[in-house]
Amino acid sequence: AEPHGGAASGFIKSIVFGALDGILTTFAVVTAAAGACDSIPTSAVLILGFANLLADGFAMGFGEYTSSKAEQDHEMAERAREEWELETHPAGERQEMIDLYTEKGMSAEDATVVIDTMMKYPKMFIDLMMVEELGIQPEEPDPWGPLRQGLVMFASFVTFGAVPLVAYIPHDTPEAAFITSCSLTALCLALLGALKGRLVRSSLGVGALQMVLNGTLAAGVSYGVSSGISALVSH
Repeated sequence: AEPHGGAASGFIKSIVFGALDGILTTFAVVTAAAGACDSIPTSAVLILGFANLLADGFAMGFGEYTSSKAEQDHEMAERAREEWELETHPAGERQEMIDLYTEKGMSAEDATVVIDTMMKYPKMFIDLMMVEELGIQPEEPDPWGPLRQGLVMFASFVTFGAVPLVAYIPHDTPEAAFITSCSLTALCLALLGALKGRLVRSSLGVGALQMVLNGTLAAGVSYGVSSGISALVSH
């Protein structure tokens, strides 16, 4: 059988999307600081950036954990319900599946043969009902899966989110640090956009361009808003 991503695919998505969220969120803080004050100390940018990065990273990781846990709990509850229905009302479940297959264009005779054959294998039949009736792709329950998913999201968010701040660590001049931060962020966004494009099987170049454009627009909004507010309050 052709191998599919499964849990590994989910981790890859968490890494990519966590990285994109992290780097864009932190870069927005950097551009907001630059827009508010041309000579803001690099130490202030680092303090604001890392404080925001860790807080948002925790929120993203915890959100990923709770959503994955809710999804897993929902799947397990639905499976338990299907198992109970098959055990207590096998004839009704059999007819439901036959009707479902006939609605898809299979003859009643063929549908009956298929379903009667599948019912000889209860676990496989329940997997089939999960997919056909509920649209849920059954997976083996992993009690640690949601926690790992949350930790992967947090680690990816924080690791890549630190990229825009790296330029400020050598305590360079604010202007030079900002230019370096922009360059590093653009490079990372292009790489992550290309990786995202490969993940969703689209053009790598288009994916890279989209993410750089996304980052540019987000940074422009952040810079413009902070600059405008700074001008208003200074008067």
